[in-house]
Amino acid sequence: MRRAARNRGVRSEVKTLVVKARKSLLGAPVAESDRYALTLEAVRALDRAASKGVLHRNNAARRKARLTRQMAKLAVAAPAPAGKGKKGGAATAAAPAAAKTAASKAPAAKKR
Repeated sequence: MRRAARNRGVRSEVKTLVVKARKSLLGAPVAESDRYALTLEAVRALDRAASKGVLHRNNAARRKARLTRQMAKLAVAAPAPAGKGKKGGAATAAAPAAAKTAASKAPAAKKR
């Protein structure tokens, strides 16, 4: 019984974090850094749940892939802000690309 209660709490936390991250990615007015932070937090929670055996590792991997795919789609679809010169436009256009590569390098679930 105790394990079931603990697992239920972990699953609930993971679901909450995934929903928050998904809502931030789907159009809620949230800063870019907050979107990345929410997504990263959800990915970490999925990894923790998979390592504890609360979620199956393939289930966690599938959910992480969906989140990172949404994040990458958002980074590609975001229009680059118009800068006054080469420096302004190049620096801001590189930020979404950096976020995309960082999201794709998220730690994978542990193999048993």
